[in-house]
Amino acid sequence: MTAAHLDPTRRHDAVLLFDVSDGNPNGDPDAGNQPRTDDESGQGLVTDVAIKRKIRDTVSLLRGDDPRYGIFVEAGFALNTRIEAALQANPGKADEAQRWMCEHYFDIRMFGGVLSTGKGGGAGQVRGPLQLTFARSIDPILPTDHTITRVTQTRQEDIDKGERTEIGSKWTVPYGLYRAHLFYSAPRATKTGVTSDDLAALWQAITVMFDHDRAATRGEMKLCGLYVFSHPDAFGAAPSAALTQRITLDRVNRDKAPRAHTDYTRDIDESRLPDGVELTKLVDLWP
Repeated sequence: MTAAHLDPTRRHDAVLLFDVSDGNPNGDPDAGNQPRTDDESGQGLVTDVAIKRKIRDTVSLLRGDDPRYGIFVEAGFALNTRIEAALQANPGKADEAQRWMCEHYFDIRMFGGVLSTGKGGGAGQVRGPLQLTFARSIDPILPTDHTITRVTQTRQEDIDKGERTEIGSKWTVPYGLYRAHLFYSAPRATKTGVTSDDLAALWQAITVMFDHDRAATRGEMKLCGLYVFSHPDAFGAAPSAALTQRITLDRVNRDKAPRAHTDYTRDIDESRLPDGVELTKLVDLWP
């Protein structure tokens, strides 16, 4: 029997919790690579695009040798070239080209994609079954700019002038606990061909993605919680918010700045779940 969270014919709503210590989880290139924030509330933000990038890169590591798990949006590869290859394999048939791309690219099958670029209008657009929100920190964050130095100059003329060091800067967040939501539509998954194995790859990728995406700029990031609400059928037994809001977090000590996930309590209301809804706790660092 297929585990509830691996059943592609059921609707799923998930809550993702992760934190960062002394790092920049998602810099804003329009603001000197400062950590992204909500200007009004001061809460930290991580875009859905950044989270999808981590999932894509991790699926590639996990299933890179499987031709069914190619990644369409991948560094170093032009999108039009891949779209044109699909059209060449299915001449004159945009629908067949879309189906071909869904079969060969995990991220098209799961996230969808705009395939209308390129020659002749491309292959249209695929609406994927899985969508993510921005991740938002539970509390306001305090982005900090650190001045750093290095002993190697960028330009030879600076060395010739006798300069020995170069000054730079590095932005970090001392600590932030972030929350994002994931929504999976079974009817759309039927159209793109999502399988139980695809869901297994997705959840596994989310579980380990921070461990395989280390970078000095991102400090220490870790997954703190991954909770999947699985509905009894394709269309669902309750609104998404009625399930995701059952997971709440609160500061243990409001007078102390949080510096670990244990500075928060995590509560899950599992009472009176709608009929047929199952909760799977794939990761839960709270005791």
